[in-house]
Amino acid sequence: MIILTGAAGFIGSNFLKKLNQEGVTDIIIADDFSSEKKKNNYQDKLYTNEIHRDELMKYLVQIKKTDFVFHIGARTDTAEFDKTIFDQLNLNYSKQLWKYCTEVEVPLIYASSAATYGAGEHGYNDNHEIVNSLKPLNPYGESKNEFDKWVLSQSSRPPYWAGLKFFNVYGPNEYHKGRMASVIFHTYNQIRETGKMNLFKSHNPKFKDGEQLRDFIYVKDVVEVIWFLSNNQGESGLYNVGTGKARTFNDLASATFKSLRLKPNIEYIDTPEDIRDKYQYFTEANVKKLLNTGYNKPFYSLEEGVENYVCKYLSIGKYI
Repeated sequence: MIILTGAAGFIGSNFLKKLNQEGVTDIIIADDFSSEKKKNNYQDKLYTNEIHRDELMKYLVQIKKTDFVFHIGARTDTAEFDKTIFDQLNLNYSKQLWKYCTEVEVPLIYASSAATYGAGEHGYNDNHEIVNSLKPLNPYGESKNEFDKWVLSQSSRPPYWAGLKFFNVYGPNEYHKGRMASVIFHTYNQIRETGKMNLFKSHNPKFKDGEQLRDFIYVKDVVEVIWFLSNNQGESGLYNVGTGKARTFNDLASATFKSLRLKPNIEYIDTPEDIRDKYQYFTEANVKKLLNTGYNKPFYSLEEGVENYVCKYLSIGKYI
């Protein structure tokens, strides 16, 4: 039996599909299922039962056997600054699941984030030695890093655990995310509505407008990594999940125009003041540790991922 939190969300629903494709259907999915916007993410998938996230811990006490816990659910709004929300949903909830997995000796894979790296003062290496020195730029990143720090301080642990630091993930089933959806999602919609794309200006003299760099990774690659690690349980620890190759927002926008068979039409607007001083100008995953586990599937290039996402999903409103 598999426990999957965040199953109605973006990455969680994609992983639920992957489990089904691999013949796994004995799955308990957990989330807040009240959102109508999320229903298409999971309603056509195969699973045993759905449990509201608030009832999950009570439910786990009642069941006899769990084989694996995938804790993908989280509050991911980087523009939310109420720390108590993140303490409840990202930190304390994760601690409860960790303690459960430790007590019943069940492997755990959980979602961390590249937001833990802050402005990148210490680089983007997933070694454990720098975790206590990291300075995330917002409460979301802080909550993820606080849990990573707490995990590393524990003497009692699940038989296998992995905290996955997801970089800039994009792909199908993010229709419900609003402002927090990927730039590719917003680019596609802006182009369809206006024929152009507005990117944020750079407010850092080291970067030209649109030349800010991020490690964009297609969600299909993300779920392949999760599946691989769950089946090849090697060394426990934190793992970066990115392509290892940073690309510019100009590249991203151009690839989206190309997928629509249009010439690029890019304009630049001021970065909103509420996130301007929290903005990451460069992220790039060091994926050496991941590759050392034996993971060797090639990642989608930005151009390949955008083409696949736009043509097979966004353009027809399809879910995975």
